[in-house]
Amino acid sequence: MSDLIYLDVKTDRRNQFIDITPKILKVISNSEIDSGTVELFVPHTTAGITINENADPSVKSDIISYLEKSIPYPGQYEHSEGNSDSHIKSSLVGTCLSIFVSGGEPVLGTWQGIYFCEFDGPRDRKLIVKIKSD
Repeated sequence: MSDLIYLDVKTDRRNQFIDITPKILKVISNSEIDSGTVELFVPHTTAGITINENADPSVKSDIISYLEKSIPYPGQYEHSEGNSDSHIKSSLVGTCLSIFVSGGEPVLGTWQGIYFCEFDGPRDRKLIVKIKSD
């Protein structure tokens, strides 16, 4: 399978981590692959994607808090649209992931989840997924 799958992600805050693990599990299940990779790409310059702990919600709030304090909004930036902080956060977090699939499941650690990271919300976003079977 090599077609691109487009998923909608709706955010409701300026800075937000949304657990998209269930969406990715469904895409993998629907693909019916047993072994391969799932590639995730965020086609936005003010959003990102990451893997981190999903057992304790304070982890994602700690990350957001740190990013907000380190890269403030508003701030003294030259970019005229007023969202330079969002561009910087997106660059630091990154916009793509590649995850192994084994036994029809993403290979994640016990406490890991996949997060869509919004830095300029609220917005309607897209996530592009590509499944590659071995």
